[in-house]
Amino acid sequence: MVLRRAAAGDCPKKVAALVDLVNLPTVLREFAGGQSQMSHLSFFLRVWSHIKSNNLQDPTNRNIVNCDDKLKTVLLGRSKVELSELPLLVKMHFPKVPKS
Repeated sequence: MVLRRAAAGDCPKKVAALVDLVNLPTVLREFAGGQSQMSHLSFFLRVWSHIKSNNLQDPTNRNIVNCDDKLKTVLLGRSKVELSELPLLVKMHFPKVPKS
């Protein structure tokens, strides 16, 4: 059996949902440096950049992020988050794209 990864052309709606600009809520605007619109993917990359630049990963367990006050506003007030939970917590702030 051969498994192949779906190419971007195979699911354009899913890709569009990640790269389309959406209006950010006030809480996310403050985190994004005042930008009013940003794509889901760009915002997630900004969160990851904030984690790396402020050295927020736990030194003993790199799968845990110790949230600072700025990051807590985005991650629902949680003080520690697993890396596997990050995409879901960021996704909760973005509206679901209606199926057409």
